[in-house]
Amino acid sequence: MIKALKALKASKNLHGFDEISIKLLKVSASYVCSPLTHICNNSILSGIFPDCMKFSIVKPIYKKGNKMNQTNYRPISLLTSFLNVLEKALYNRITEHLNTHNLLVRNQFGFRKGTATEDAIFKLTNEILKALNNKTLAGSIFCDLEKAFDSVSRDILLSKLFCYGISGKAKSLLKSYLQNRYQRVLITHFLTQSFRMYQNKMWGAAGLNFRPFVIPVIH
Repeated sequence: MIKALKALKASKNLHGFDEISIKLLKVSASYVCSPLTHICNNSILSGIFPDCMKFSIVKPIYKKGNKMNQTNYRPISLLTSFLNVLEKALYNRITEHLNTHNLLVRNQFGFRKGTATEDAIFKLTNEILKALNNKTLAGSIFCDLEKAFDSVSRDILLSKLFCYGISGKAKSLLKSYLQNRYQRVLITHFLTQSFRMYQNKMWGAAGLNFRPFVIPVIH
């Protein structure tokens, strides 16, 4: 848990509805580490994610274009600091499981430690040059899916977890993590009432990085 706390980025004094910033949480790490470890272990053993950590504040950030057009705003989810810690701990365990058992395809370069988009470009360039040297045809298909992560069905995503060896309490925990989530929208200084999110979509659901699972689902 100390490792998860130290890994959090505290460059900005942002906070969720609990008004506790990550910066404050890192300063008090030695005091909150024990109770957070207890909560995390109980969640893993029971397969139930704490409901009090399923609330987020969404802040629309203007990108460009007509300010009256809502599609020109990018939603930023402000999560509670405690949620960030638990997510980091769970993400580390999931990543360790995926890497230990070599479950992700080696051509997946995005959202993986030690790889980058440059690796994908290098592989593509290398394949094209190899084809040219062998005087054979080289072809490629580029597919750009708009809001791909947000359009993935939670039900399909959860059903894929079994293929990665995630079942039992672990799968129940991730299912609980995605269910019954609530949001409030912050516009300037006005904060809306909480509303329940649409259950079957991933859009802004949470901060935990599900992208390693999402890419095979899209395929």
